[in-house]
Amino acid sequence: MSETVLIVDDEPDVVDLLVYQLQRAGFKTITARDGNVGLEKARDALPALVVLDLMLPGMDGTEVCKRLRADPKTAGIPVIMLTAKAEEVDRIVGLELGADDYVTKPFSPRELTLRVKSVLRRARGEASASEVLKVGDLMVDTAKHTVTVKGKPVDLTATEFKLLTTMMERRGRVQTRDRLLTDVWGYEGDVDTRTIDTHVRRLREKLGAAADYVETIRGVGYRFAEAV
Repeated sequence: MSETVLIVDDEPDVVDLLVYQLQRAGFKTITARDGNVGLEKARDALPALVVLDLMLPGMDGTEVCKRLRADPKTAGIPVIMLTAKAEEVDRIVGLELGADDYVTKPFSPRELTLRVKSVLRRARGEASASEVLKVGDLMVDTAKHTVTVKGKPVDLTATEFKLLTTMMERRGRVQTRDRLLTDVWGYEGDVDTRTIDTHVRRLREKLGAAADYVETIRGVGYRFAEAV
């Protein structure tokens, strides 16, 4: 069965391009031209992924993302934001609210499609050889896609979950930002490594008492501690 992607953007040319490209890649698509309608369609259709523009009439993209994450029904739906290059502050806010990735306009349709596929792979929880990863009070069940700290569940996005499991599987070893972009996001080349920093900061906030396991190696990247 084809996966459905919801496209929320008020630019007809962008919507038409995305519909064509994603359908060509085998996805079903539904569309919305403003934030309120987009939120309503996300709740009704429960798509596999949402491509969400930041600048929208009715309700902006950051508010839509915030409401998606606050609703248990839609909290697990991956979100890719579309942003203009001048909207860096809004982009960072969007990532902190739980968006899984972003693409800047003007964008390559092929790149957008690759990112959709990459985020969906993470959302499906593909790729981990181990089923249970445990360090101190932190336990991750990769088969069930669950995380607990001191027995209490932690709600992570697909990208945060992939970032955490990747680092836990390599605990004790320093991971550069470029390596994480390649292994977690599936990107190579000129991608803003501050994406990593934003996701790590949000991951630490969610991990609470287990946040200190994620160590910053200044000027290099991050390392998951073997013990704290």
